[in-house]
Amino acid sequence: MTEEQTQRLREEEDRLFAAFGSLRDANEARAFLLDVCSPKEIEDLAQRLQVATLLSDGCSYVDVSRKTGASSTTVSRVSKCLNGEVGGYRTVLLRLEGGV
Repeated sequence: MTEEQTQRLREEEDRLFAAFGSLRDANEARAFLLDVCSPKEIEDLAQRLQVATLLSDGCSYVDVSRKTGASSTTVSRVSKCLNGEVGGYRTVLLRLEGGV
């Protein structure tokens, strides 16, 4: 990929993030995701959120994998993100719990 292509992709990623930020409610988010993602991609995203929820609640990796069907690699990756600097999972989990 050329530097110009990489720059254009980053601009489109920013546009995608802005598109998510423009959605007003869960119904609009559902409609957008159903258009943008395959059913399997939506299933995978939902599973990752479930993994993050269970990890945040203190469940072990083994229990999370058993309860969700997620691979140990997925559980590990979500855990790394959940405890990482970016904080996306933490923000979403707080908001879903009505915290922020």
